[in-house]
Amino acid sequence: MNLYQSLGYLVLGSRLRRLSEAFLSEINRIYQNEGIDFDASWFPVFYLLSQNNSLSIKELSERTEVSHPAASQLITNLRNKNLVETTVSADDGRRQIVQLTEKGKALLQEILPIWDAITAGMTGLEGDNQRIKDLLPAIAAMEDTFRGYDLSGKVAEKLKADTGAKL
Repeated sequence: MNLYQSLGYLVLGSRLRRLSEAFLSEINRIYQNEGIDFDASWFPVFYLLSQNNSLSIKELSERTEVSHPAASQLITNLRNKNLVETTVSADDGRRQIVQLTEKGKALLQEILPIWDAITAGMTGLEGDNQRIKDLLPAIAAMEDTFRGYDLSGKVAEKLKADTGAKL
């Protein structure tokens, strides 16, 4: 057992970050190997816009569960690459509506087969290993539970109880 495995929840965030970085690096290598100028971090926006003609930055932020500033920054980056365009909502002048440009739509057509191949590749990785098959449901359960769990409060209570017991 390596150090990270032996430390359990104390390094959960670090392990997830390492796994995420390794996975995203591999996904970006796939795009590069195919000669496609696409970054894995753009996936949520491209996927959502492939399913919807247009969305507001607020809707993108909510559906991807990132802050509005983070979503806005990503949209600005994609706009600078001429992959998306934004327009002011006719209903509300404060809302920015995002949609793929023609260049973005062309890129989407290039990456759709890659997404299918990635899904197939990951299903192959999963194989007959039930623990890997359980990974995505386990992550969803952790996300759902963690949202409503006051970890910092529980830790503070534990520390207070331990300190009180020592006195």
